[in-house]
Amino acid sequence: MTTSTTLLREKSSIKLTGKEHEFKLPPQTPRFDESTRFLELSYGELEKRNLELKKLRGEKKSQEFFKDLVLNVLKSEPMVKAVTLCFSDLEGKLHMLDYNKKYLLESYENLTFDGSSIKGFTPQNCSDLRLHPDWTSFRWLPADVFGAGKVLMFGNVFNQEGSPYNGDYRSNLMLLAEELYKEQKIVVHVAPEIEGFILKGENAEQHFDERAGFELASEGGYFNVLPQDQLRKFIDRLAEATRALAFENEKDHPEVAPSQFEMNYKYTDILHAADQVQLYKVIARQIAKNFGFTACFLPKPTMKINGSGMHTNISLNQNGENIFYDAKGKFNLSQKAHDFFTGILYHANDICLALNPSVNAYRRLDPKFEAPNEIKMSANDRGSMIRIPLGNKRSARIEIRSIAPDANPYLTFFIILKAGLNGLDADEKTLQNYYHIYSKPVKKLPNNIYQAINLFKRSEFIKKTMTKENREKYIHLKENSAARCPRDLGTRVKAGEVWYHHEVTNQVLWNRF
Repeated sequence: MTTSTTLLREKSSIKLTGKEHEFKLPPQTPRFDESTRFLELSYGELEKRNLELKKLRGEKKSQEFFKDLVLNVLKSEPMVKAVTLCFSDLEGKLHMLDYNKKYLLESYENLTFDGSSIKGFTPQNCSDLRLHPDWTSFRWLPADVFGAGKVLMFGNVFNQEGSPYNGDYRSNLMLLAEELYKEQKIVVHVAPEIEGFILKGENAEQHFDERAGFELASEGGYFNVLPQDQLRKFIDRLAEATRALAFENEKDHPEVAPSQFEMNYKYTDILHAADQVQLYKVIARQIAKNFGFTACFLPKPTMKINGSGMHTNISLNQNGENIFYDAKGKFNLSQKAHDFFTGILYHANDICLALNPSVNAYRRLDPKFEAPNEIKMSANDRGSMIRIPLGNKRSARIEIRSIAPDANPYLTFFIILKAGLNGLDADEKTLQNYYHIYSKPVKKLPNNIYQAINLFKRSEFIKKTMTKENREKYIHLKENSAARCPRDLGTRVKAGEVWYHHEVTNQVLWNRF
């Protein structure tokens, strides 16, 4: 064995140290890009390291603990060159900045960016915002997806004077989750099931022609794709990457529509579940591009086949117990679980715009294609907004089916949690009024964005849940996008609902109008 190989093996055995905890990662010979000599860990090693970090998050280790741990890792691993820092705008579009490691170690207390260039953030005359790393979100990255020598953290946005920026819903969700845990020892567990399509061609959405429509990359559908089909190969690669990032995969498969995919993975706390949504989508997009495809999370990119959703499973854990479970309760759910989903159903129209934030999302809420557009709960009917899956003491939960995959996960989870807590905290008389939502005929969610915007504007619940500034900014963004699409959308997906979609559009496309 050469001296250089021995040295690389020794450097890969990194001791992670915090004030409350200490562990050693097992020695392993990393792989290196010969031209750059930066860190490339195997997928097995990535999974081990990321699972250990996830375990520490589950133990509620402090920011200071994680800060010490991460800074120690960055100082002791010479083959890490950069830290990718992520944040999301008001609509949920993910933004990523790469900081040179040496610079970040010197300047992590004073990271700034131009907020006026981010839709829904600050005006030009007060543009500077700060970005604070959330040290608990540290992850080791697969080099073939993100590049060699990189690690990742999510950031929280702060104002110039150092207070949390109210337009950053990751910060808002983090504060709400921390308050619940501090006051009631409640941890909110969330497991989203994110559907998407793979389409032929790179950047297919930006080059969309409504006369031709999208070309699907595979004709395979629900459970019946051949092992070497391009859809199956894509799903396998996506599963490998998410497993390496400690998603703790449960199953993955083609969905009902041709070229559609879904992956199920283990629940985690509500904040890091939202982070995983953002990671899942960016990884899927990069892997699809490596195949020459586009991973598309439009809710309804192609008519006459099923659309894509983000079914979200949620439960509350208090002092280590799943308080949604009751062996004697209806559907094995406790009264608290019934009150929680009743609060969500009661506010269903108010929150619809946050859960279905695009013009295209309302094509999905079409009853001909298993649309979950009925404001009701059911154990079996998949047309219901909320379904009760089969569960036991550990897995009892509710599944919110009407969320679109293009929703801002931080805003969506924040609003859902607020609505559920509203039902959980309501007095008996108010709850009796809430239960009137079960009357017949069953009410349905809005079938177009204009109706959803009007309900959102008038909602007293939204006025209490979102600040006036955030509410007005969000409405303005949604109205601007809707105004670029024909009011009567008809039966063909229009260019405007694709080009001006918040996850697709760019400066060139926006100015094409």
